[in-house]
Amino acid sequence: MTSPSVVQIDHMVPLAEAWDEGADDWTAKRREAYANDIDAERSLVAVSSRTNQSKADRDPADWLPPLADAHCQYAADRVATKLRWDLTADAREINALRGIASGCGHQTVEYEPAA
Repeated sequence: MTSPSVVQIDHMVPLAEAWDEGADDWTAKRREAYANDIDAERSLVAVSSRTNQSKADRDPADWLPPLADAHCQYAADRVATKLRWDLTADAREINALRGIASGCGHQTVEYEPAA
């Protein structure tokens, strides 16, 4: 990307999905902390506006990064974010993540629980 105007900040786990997977029970302060989580480099990522719009609020069962080389890192970052914030995952997402992981070799998922 050569122009800042095409860059957007994407939530690894979209806000709408986080709401459906546990954030609806959080306090307003915790939801704000999630939305602005700059303490974990995996939670928010810079992406092209085109990629962000194509992802929208879909999970790995319905969307993957356009570059196949990014799938393993995307899956690890997503799992780390879900674990960090104690968010759930439905069966379709779990199956999609397992499918990605089966082709990744050794991928470490590190995270620090959110305060």
